[in-house]
Amino acid sequence: MKKLIFRILIWFITLNSIFLACQSPAGNVQKSEIHEWLLEMTISELQQGYRDEKYSIADVVSAYLDRIIAIDMDGPSLNSVIKINPDAIEIAEELDREMAEGKIRGPLHGVPVILKDNIDTEDNMPTTAGATALRDSYAAKDSYIAAKLREAGAVIIAKANLSEWANFRAYVSSSGWSGVGGQTRNPYVLDRNPCGSSSGSGVAVSANLCMAAVGTETDGSIVCPSNNCGVVGIKPTVGLLSRTGIIPISYTQDTPGPMCRTVEDAAFCLGAMTGVDLHDAKTLASEGRFLTDYTKFLKADGMKGKRIGIVKNSGGFNNKVDSLMIRAIKRMAALGAELVEVEAPARREYEDAELQVLLFEFKDGLNKYFAGLGENAPVKTIKDLIEFNKKDTVELRYFDQKILIDAEKKGDLNSPEYLIAIEKCRKATRDEGIDKMMNAAGLDAIILPTGSPAWKTDLLNGDHYVGGSSSLAAIAGYPAITIPMGFIDDLPVGITFVGRAWSEPLLIEVAYSYEQATQYRKAPEYLVTD
Repeated sequence: MKKLIFRILIWFITLNSIFLACQSPAGNVQKSEIHEWLLEMTISELQQGYRDEKYSIADVVSAYLDRIIAIDMDGPSLNSVIKINPDAIEIAEELDREMAEGKIRGPLHGVPVILKDNIDTEDNMPTTAGATALRDSYAAKDSYIAAKLREAGAVIIAKANLSEWANFRAYVSSSGWSGVGGQTRNPYVLDRNPCGSSSGSGVAVSANLCMAAVGTETDGSIVCPSNNCGVVGIKPTVGLLSRTGIIPISYTQDTPGPMCRTVEDAAFCLGAMTGVDLHDAKTLASEGRFLTDYTKFLKADGMKGKRIGIVKNSGGFNNKVDSLMIRAIKRMAALGAELVEVEAPARREYEDAELQVLLFEFKDGLNKYFAGLGENAPVKTIKDLIEFNKKDTVELRYFDQKILIDAEKKGDLNSPEYLIAIEKCRKATRDEGIDKMMNAAGLDAIILPTGSPAWKTDLLNGDHYVGGSSSLAAIAGYPAITIPMGFIDDLPVGITFVGRAWSEPLLIEVAYSYEQATQYRKAPEYLVTD
């Protein structure tokens, strides 16, 4: 009976979550105290609790779902979850039975995970990209990533809200807003922005609504919400993780990646999702390079003896962020690293070319995704989507769809304009960018400030974004890891470690070493601005 009542409650609240998020006040933030034993728990601690029989997987999943209802949909109304998995308890009970029989699938067995809602899941949750056109679009099969997580024993408990179409619809918009999910709120200060497009993933894991989350990045969509929400985000080398079954923007830049509260948890998740996928040609290059266990690189002395490049033209957008970077550099030196100044290519060398590449690839990829939905697809092409939005009462309420319109005008991927732009991007960010900086100075990694403190959410004027460092690694397709670097007033900011292609092991070493020496992560308190 309790299970039936709980299922009915989930069904009722998920139907009305968007209205609650848009209409509810901040509410009683003390509801965040629900199931305090879960707060800041790591995957290792969770697994030890399972071994000690302190709780079952069903107990843990139920507790996280309680927190989602109390904190995300009620209470502070974070609005990070777009849909709860109505089958989560049933899945947890099956995994409990396996555990009782001595079958443990690995370190993610029984770990509650939330996926960004542009990642296909073959279940009772639609995959919407936050768009009302896909509100009732159910995938015919799991994405490669979802299948790998299920195989590893993870419990996908919900889908996360996101900046609609992964923040690639309007040139001016509010990160964390979608037509289906409304506006996601920053858990540290509720009127501040979580950044996007993996807004819900960053907020959910920061607010302890799940053990781990998965986001996606084209340029900044993992590292920026990790920065604003005080968590660890890994943007892998493009091709380390499959994109099959993920609503695309860019074939050359898209990648999923883990978003967690610790580097260790992110390492567990990363290893569970790797593998060669014949349906994603980019992953063929990961053969012989990917690992299924990255935890062997969690070394407290991992900074010792490393040559770290300081990108001297990467700051300057916020004096307080610059001060924290100076403190971080001193700490790395104390940990045994050698710090060397380097200079990155100016954004003007690749900024416009990147936009052209994304417009071409978005049209190509999105049309292919729509075609894969079959005859019942609500829209068949990006042109159909544009027309749908014109008639919808929600989609154009705050922001336009100029990016969709510009993408629809582009030709195919054999167009000279596209080929010239993609070559310019590769040369500027690889040959004359990361590879040049690292090779010339003999570097193991490069450090940059991830971004500024979170700005106030503004549905009239859009994001007040003042600075960040995601583009170099994003356009190159190279790995980046961001971790908390400290706080400016009540808001977290992060530091990003960037490396050569396939250098995730080395980046995990240095990021973990810095994390263990500083421990800047702290749980949010859902503050309300006076």
